[in-house]
Amino acid sequence: MALEQLSDVVQRCQALPSDSYTAEDHDVFTIAGRSCIEEGNSAQVLSIVLDEKNQDMVRCMGWNLLPPLIPVLLKKEDKNLPQCLAIFNHLIQTCRPKELLIGLLEQLEQDDPDTIAESLHLLLSPLQKVLLCLGSRKPSSLGMTLSSVLDQVAKLPLPRTKEQEEDDVFSLCRCCTDLTDFVRPFVDEARQNLLTTKTHSEDIDKTTAGQDEMEDELATELLKFCMKTLSHPLLEVQLRDPDTLPVSPLRMFATEILETLRAIGESLPSLVYQPLLRRKQVPGFLEEEVRYPKESLASLAHLVFVHHLAADTFPSVFSPVFSLRCTMEHILLLLSRTEDFRIQKGLELYEKSLVRLEDGSLPADLLEIKTFLTVPQNLVKVMTICPRHDLRTRGLKVFQLSVDKFDTEAKYRFFQYMLKTSNHSGVEGYIIKNIKNQIDIALQPGNSSTWFEGVHLLPLLRKVLILPDGPETDLLQYLDRIMESLNLLRYLVIRDKVTENQTGIWTELYKIEDSFMKPLRVGINMSRAHYEREMHNTMEAKKKKKAKEEESVLSVSVGDEKLPSMTSESQIQALHSALHTFDMIESVLVRIEELVQVKDDP
Repeated sequence: MALEQLSDVVQRCQALPSDSYTAEDHDVFTIAGRSCIEEGNSAQVLSIVLDEKNQDMVRCMGWNLLPPLIPVLLKKEDKNLPQCLAIFNHLIQTCRPKELLIGLLEQLEQDDPDTIAESLHLLLSPLQKVLLCLGSRKPSSLGMTLSSVLDQVAKLPLPRTKEQEEDDVFSLCRCCTDLTDFVRPFVDEARQNLLTTKTHSEDIDKTTAGQDEMEDELATELLKFCMKTLSHPLLEVQLRDPDTLPVSPLRMFATEILETLRAIGESLPSLVYQPLLRRKQVPGFLEEEVRYPKESLASLAHLVFVHHLAADTFPSVFSPVFSLRCTMEHILLLLSRTEDFRIQKGLELYEKSLVRLEDGSLPADLLEIKTFLTVPQNLVKVMTICPRHDLRTRGLKVFQLSVDKFDTEAKYRFFQYMLKTSNHSGVEGYIIKNIKNQIDIALQPGNSSTWFEGVHLLPLLRKVLILPDGPETDLLQYLDRIMESLNLLRYLVIRDKVTENQTGIWTELYKIEDSFMKPLRVGINMSRAHYEREMHNTMEAKKKKKAKEEESVLSVSVGDEKLPSMTSESQIQALHSALHTFDMIESVLVRIEELVQVKDDP
């Protein structure tokens, strides 16, 4: 039935010019032709399509036969595959590009990851041929095509291990390779356009030179493509170094993207250093942040500084300090996210930017730049709340590396800022430990420090040697800070002689006793009494109650969430641990008091 209908409409249309085909002719040809292919009559359809008398009709209506052809071509096992492939190839050669583009893009849409890669592999080459046949509509059509392709690529799982990339488990590598081949002729054309424009601008009068500054639409679409791929998949995958994976399709894809940017006239240094270098105004419909998305530029910076892609394009005149200032915006963006891969890349970029600097080379005036304060705040979040232990550990390493790069005054001001803003006992304890190290360096023979001795040091010590809430301070919550503060005070009392008083500790000691040591003594006594009473009550309850009732002696809440009940044994163990902590704090405090007493006595 469908074959008869197709034959009838073909015979009728053979006698008509192409502009006389009616809407009914289109409908009958489409429905009957698709039905024939679906029913297995591909050979008959191929005969009709190849008939010289039907070429006008195929040119106008043939693209409607694409939907039933694509599933057959993707399966590769259908007995009608040769005929369907021949029909498909003839349609690509014969049909009008505008309709073909629409038809092919409609067939590009897939949901199954396994089918997506096959679909892209099948359709990208025909799409390339169609686009190359378009005239003035080529740039916009290319942009639409690339957007659809990248939407499909975004549905593919990402390889997380070296083995997954090697075996291309999710077919992402194959898609990236196909995509590189697809855009190559358009990149070559954009490169040639750029060269032609430059040559032309050298030969014309300056009054008309402004016309050559109009942005090239093809280059604009390729720029959007590059920016989108930098964000996904390149920002989200972990590239392997050549030593780890000699042949890396993803690394090759990243290299091609950077080369594409250069081919269309984009300066990679200007893109990476965009936060500090004011770019020239480029006429066009894209606003700056749309044209150059911040996340894409951060990904570009990571590729350049961490993986050293296109590093040879960067002038050597840029100092490591200037490079750090520029990359801080990118680092801030990456570390402010919650996704592991963004945090990891932020840490890698910060570390690579820091290792190029000499220790003590960053001046204090850099702390007036907002990012030099907000990046450490984000690092603190990584160090304290990131679920992954390896990222927390690396965050601490990078944090210390950043401290080491500051000069003495910058360290001093940085410590002040972090003590004020970190709001985390562990971080505050770490800062106090760094302060102790800087004081120790200043007190070494032959060394001298304006900032970690005498007048400047005392205001910093006052911020350190104090209990946040006086005697009522939760000693367990602030344990790290308190212990490091005590260690610092003990060090000062031992290291700095009364007669020299380089740090000023001996003239300040009476204030420290009132603001820190005495309140701490009271706090220890209060906390110990409270926990000893809890210990007594728990042990008494254990004796009186039956074993069954023991299992729910204590319940603990964190915020509004009630945690599982603790057994009596667990509660007693926790109370013992707390009492041991108070003893540890007190032992250091007693030692300091003894040292002070010895030095006070002649």
